[in-house]
Amino acid sequence: MRVVLLDPSLPLPVAAKPGDAGVDLRARQSVTIAPFGRALVPTGIALAIPEGHAGFVLPRSGLARDHGITCLNAPGLIDAGYRGEIACLLHNTDATSSFTVEKGDRIAQLVIQRIEAVTFVQVEELDETERGTGGFGHSGRN
Repeated sequence: MRVVLLDPSLPLPVAAKPGDAGVDLRARQSVTIAPFGRALVPTGIALAIPEGHAGFVLPRSGLARDHGITCLNAPGLIDAGYRGEIACLLHNTDATSSFTVEKGDRIAQLVIQRIEAVTFVQVEELDETERGTGGFGHSGRN
């Protein structure tokens, strides 16, 4: 995939381990996120995602577990036609402690996936399924 490094001091995105689905995104600048605050953190890269694919920005599990830092709009969707800098909308869920992201820190993961283009067709009713119209919590606690 073609990548423009907007900050040459940052490395290209790479998977932490062979076979990992996501690649690490890093902070282009340092920022402190207040308790219950949020910050749009640039990553220093722009991508040419191939047509028929999309990028999905996801939280890093260690940041969420250890510091309560997550991506506010996870997954963040990057369409194939977008050519601007990738940024992560980070949210601090901690009620009492600020969190500082330093330049170069791994702040999120990016997963590239093939997507299907669909055409919507209006109908009068949908086919029956076992689940039917059961929504949130329909399948129980198990």
